[in-house]
Amino acid sequence: MADLATTYMGLSLASPLVVAASSVSNMIDRIEKVEANGAGAVVIRSLFEEQAFHDDPDFDLGSIHAAYFPTLEQSGVKDHLQWTERTRQQVKLPLIGSLNCVQPASWVRYAQALESTGVNALELNFYRVETSVERSGAEIEQELLDTVAAVHQAVKLPIAVKLSPYHTSVAHIAHQLAERGVAGLVLFNRFLQPDIQLDDLTLHSDMFLSSPEEIRLPLRWTAILYGRVQAELALNTGVHSGLDAVKAILAGAQVVQVASALLRNGLGYLETIRNELKSWMETHEYGHLDEFRGKLSQMHYPHPQTFERAQYVNLILRQH
Repeated sequence: MADLATTYMGLSLASPLVVAASSVSNMIDRIEKVEANGAGAVVIRSLFEEQAFHDDPDFDLGSIHAAYFPTLEQSGVKDHLQWTERTRQQVKLPLIGSLNCVQPASWVRYAQALESTGVNALELNFYRVETSVERSGAEIEQELLDTVAAVHQAVKLPIAVKLSPYHTSVAHIAHQLAERGVAGLVLFNRFLQPDIQLDDLTLHSDMFLSSPEEIRLPLRWTAILYGRVQAELALNTGVHSGLDAVKAILAGAQVVQVASALLRNGLGYLETIRNELKSWMETHEYGHLDEFRGKLSQMHYPHPQTFERAQYVNLILRQH
């Protein structure tokens, strides 16, 4: 009998299937349903710094600057914190608070506020498109590292960082974050990209679901980072089946995060993912996740160069 129990950032999970921050995790009844269907943990929908201004239709979200510090009493933030506290009281599985801010001071303030709700861990969701031609990559990464260090010092909860894949050196920033006490790395943050509408010449952004093909980027980096950084790895994006979860764990993921598959197929689909994962383990005679976790990581794969340039060169040279 395959045992799906695992740990993540020191938390005991019934399975490695973590529901990602999304509309799946913004209502208590939905969280209760995924808990019943085999979720190991839930990342509750993100608390955004901009929620402080949600009730002010005249406020320009793009104008947030360091001189303005929203208070925790503003309704958007207060409502989120109260809802999170109620949710913690009603469900048993581990809850991970998600935070998405802009100003360095806000990260600390809201992290402490989320900690007070009783969540079991925090996920810092760094979503920022850097457009300045004056700021170097080193400056941007140092600000991220300083922010994470400040949050780590201010709270007692384990912290995960949801990383962008666009850093100059993903491996280096991952190592630096782990050195600063980050317990988990979520690979990767999935940025929304605007499109151009030709009929009225405007920019338009849609919330679109991920596809199974998108697993390849986080799969590659999970395999590369496994065993090379102290933080545990959560593969996010492209997990649409139990076999996708198997791939992630073979690459070295401690857990996988799921959202799009549930939004497309319904919350009950999580049980299907769970059963597929369990069936694969039993077919291959694995009793526990640790028995095959990281088996196909760069560290353990007999041809580690496959994760770097060699695969690209071989594919190009085979073209006619």
